[in-house]
Amino acid sequence: MTRDVRPGRGTLSRPCPCGSGRSYRECCAPYHLGDREAPDAVSLMRSRYAAFAVGDAAYLWNTLHMGHTDRGRDRDEVVRELKATIHQHRYRGLKILDSRESGSTASVLFLAKIFEEGADRSFVELSDFLHDGEGWRYLHGVALPRARVGAAPEGLTILTFSSLVP
Repeated sequence: MTRDVRPGRGTLSRPCPCGSGRSYRECCAPYHLGDREAPDAVSLMRSRYAAFAVGDAAYLWNTLHMGHTDRGRDRDEVVRELKATIHQHRYRGLKILDSRESGSTASVLFLAKIFEEGADRSFVELSDFLHDGEGWRYLHGVALPRARVGAAPEGLTILTFSSLVP
């Protein structure tokens, strides 16, 4: 994986933004730095959330599956758009709600706590991942605003979330 930026020294010792409870250095930084691949889809999901939080748009591009619609677009344009999105939001927490993995396919249901100019933009998403022979990659996802899934999204499963999607 090619890298555009390296995390600052102080960033590495901070708690990982993915919410694992470990330091960024011990958790998602090795994936962001290209030192190793995420071992499973949940780890990739965590590392992608952390990439948003630390501003690593290149990692987000690199972990898109070749079947993702953005892969048909210009890489530099997508990375610019990701950087703009990252700049507009504050990432305040990730909660993995449910996951399923079977062979080279996986689904992860999560709650992303995100704020934009002080407004809560949190959402619950069911993301699909495929293993491409090298590592897990994000294929696509279906998201609903946190308000749409009720007061206690932490109780959702993949099955119950799917019943909420039109």
